[in-house]
Amino acid sequence: MSTITVVPESDSLVFSPERIQEFQKKVFSFYQKNKRDLPWRKTTDPYKILLSELMLQQTQVNRVILYYEKWIARWPAIDALASASLAEVLQAWMGLGYNTRAINLHKAARKIVTEFDNDVIEAMKQYKEIPGVGRYTSQAVQIFSTNTDLVTVDTNIRRIFIKEFHLPEKVSDKELWGLAERCLPKGRSREWHNALMDYGALHLTATKTGIKPKTQQSRFEGSDRQLRARIIRILLQNDESLVNISRILNVDISWLQRILEKLISEEIISKKNNRYYLKE
Repeated sequence: MSTITVVPESDSLVFSPERIQEFQKKVFSFYQKNKRDLPWRKTTDPYKILLSELMLQQTQVNRVILYYEKWIARWPAIDALASASLAEVLQAWMGLGYNTRAINLHKAARKIVTEFDNDVIEAMKQYKEIPGVGRYTSQAVQIFSTNTDLVTVDTNIRRIFIKEFHLPEKVSDKELWGLAERCLPKGRSREWHNALMDYGALHLTATKTGIKPKTQQSRFEGSDRQLRARIIRILLQNDESLVNISRILNVDISWLQRILEKLISEEIISKKNNRYYLKE
């Protein structure tokens, strides 16, 4: 086992250059033999990479591939997506789950087109202004688009570092991102992160390592998320009154009203003449 030194003043983990080179060699060696052929790895278009990153959140790769390819065929550029209606976007997303991702993607597209002149990379550099985009996604889009010397740490990469460097599962994000920066082979960020993704997805899996993600998704059945999804599915077909939605779903009306009000506040649906409908 490698010796680990914690440096309190910088809150970082320190390993020898030899240990880091050994780790890099192991990951790249696995990747050369097991790399996956994925459609978003054949492009450097930041819009397409942003799309893939959002689709891949909490969804299996094989399921995403078909949706991704159909999506790109329909909306090949971010301005095309920005011009689509929310109903069209949600209809195309149906079956992928977590509709909030589609809603945020649509809002992000419109913001990038209107406020960033279609420049996805510039928008990613100011990711706090972009709906549904956090530090991981903003860095990933830049890495896979431009091969810039940045790092990003998702659940897979976190698990790899914990396992390979014998870290406690409660290791801080600051320590992990710092270690990630020291492990980055300069000039090879795109290849390195693809290699890490495959190493974590195919070799050091959650099942194999027993390392749990930092956060786990709450139960879907009977949840607010499930009711939101059911409401959206209904409104994709027709505008409906509260009474009709309640009758179709057979749920407590106070719970239904609370969720409808939340969807209105999030500018996902609107209400007119006592009928609810999806916003354009």
